[in-house]
Amino acid sequence: MYRDLQVPTATFDEMVSFRRDLHANPELSWKETRTTEKICSFLKEQGIAFDTELAPTGVVATIPGRNATKGVIALRADIDALPIHEETGLPFASNNEGVMHACGHDGHASGLLGAAMLLNEEPELQVPVKLIFQPAEETGDGAKALIAAGVLDDVAMIFGGHIDRGYRLGSIIVTDGPVNASSDRFVVTINGKGGHAGRPHEAIDSVVVGSLLVMALQTIVSREINPAHPSVVTVGSFEAGKASNVIAETACLKGTIRAQEPEVRIELERAIRRVATAIGGLHDARIDVEIIPGTPAVINRGKATTIAREAATQIVGEKKVYPLDHANMGAEDFGWYAEERPSCYVRFGTTSPDKEYFPAHSSRFDFDERLLAVSASYFHQVAISAGHHVLDNSR
Repeated sequence: MYRDLQVPTATFDEMVSFRRDLHANPELSWKETRTTEKICSFLKEQGIAFDTELAPTGVVATIPGRNATKGVIALRADIDALPIHEETGLPFASNNEGVMHACGHDGHASGLLGAAMLLNEEPELQVPVKLIFQPAEETGDGAKALIAAGVLDDVAMIFGGHIDRGYRLGSIIVTDGPVNASSDRFVVTINGKGGHAGRPHEAIDSVVVGSLLVMALQTIVSREINPAHPSVVTVGSFEAGKASNVIAETACLKGTIRAQEPEVRIELERAIRRVATAIGGLHDARIDVEIIPGTPAVINRGKATTIAREAATQIVGEKKVYPLDHANMGAEDFGWYAEERPSCYVRFGTTSPDKEYFPAHSSRFDFDERLLAVSASYFHQVAISAGHHVLDNSR
């Protein structure tokens, strides 16, 4: 067995081999064709039934249970990579120039395949388990597409997890409440009046209006939102003008809005529109605000979180199960599942003295592969525990 976890060495070795193959051959969102084929081939070798019809890429597999119930247990892993040039120097570094598994999705998929192997040999599996190998998490629309295609129609509970370099290897982070922020984008277009730089009184300077707006937007979070509720408004792009002696007629600001509570998310959008309108009126400029909805917050609630915590404790022990120690403002499209079904999203610690720390989405991101045994064991256990709960409540 591998370490103290119930993962046979052969299973662990297969997970590592699979992970390294995926890492060497990363694919961007909605282009995960080879990744999908590899997952299908692996599942076929294990005798696990699967379906590839719910999305252009991605796989949904099912392991039957001993009892028919009103719902199955779903386990989800994402499979897409990022448009990043890899600089890890790993012997299995990306073969696809400008594409890299810099967020651990290769580990997520491999860990879930390990869980599939364990569950497929589980004699006491009471309730069917659905394994969702989801495409396009990084673009925020993979989960939504699968839900629209019916992936949750027979699901009673769904569980997921993410590798986290912020916590020690062997730990599992289980938190009640928000674990990821919502993520929306905004585009603000400022329409002023162009003119000669030497005669500014004849123009309406979109650069001045935009600059004032950038500063004003920063006061929304600092002065309007309760500091106990983490939120972010960031302007990431400011485009205006092409010549030093011309007052720009138009300017465009682009940015992101993040919140952990739905109510704060709504309030931030309202405030951005209000501030933009007021500044436009102040300078007699027309300002158009477009809010592009993104992913909702991931919020763990109720019995699913209790089940997840108990499963994590069985795998790594009570002393290695922690809540989040700070707000996580990263986005995760698992939030779409969480809005539809009881769910819990955990994090798997991977920091160890053996590896230098580099954050997710870094060109040098990597993780300690020993965590694959942790994630596979956890998913195995949580599927069994949640299945017993669903079965008990269906009688």
